[in-house]
Amino acid sequence: MKKMTNNVIDTYNAVTGSIVAVLSYILGEHWILFVAFLALNIADWLTGWMKASMAGKENSGAGWKGVLKKLGYWIMIMVAFGASAVFVEIGKVIGVDLGVTTLLGWFVLASLLINEIRSIVENFVEAGFNVPAVLVKGLEVADKVVNKDQEEE
Repeated sequence: MKKMTNNVIDTYNAVTGSIVAVLSYILGEHWILFVAFLALNIADWLTGWMKASMAGKENSGAGWKGVLKKLGYWIMIMVAFGASAVFVEIGKVIGVDLGVTTLLGWFVLASLLINEIRSIVENFVEAGFNVPAVLVKGLEVADKVVNKDQEEE
């Protein structure tokens, strides 16, 4: 019995370690932020479906629009990080430090993370759940901090 338990634990550790290694290689040292965003994408889609189901307004077309919207967010993140990588390389060629442009991707990711969390909370509110006010207000404050320049325009 002990040998079987050890085999299960060893297999789990090997699989988990491999997944983390691949994610780290593809997404970098902060891979957990991208995995968190993916988890929030799924949670938002599920809570949106739950809200619609509870209201008797399920619509497969709306569900697919939500999925496509999530795909668009991932493309937006790739464009933001890709653009910053291009600007850093251009900076190296012309002798100007454009490393600050890496913030572009991180701000886009932060903004979209807040957006997903707010959407999940809104889905709960619209479905009739009692959501703590501190969560709703805290997300509003976080959104204002991350998107303050956008609101000034």
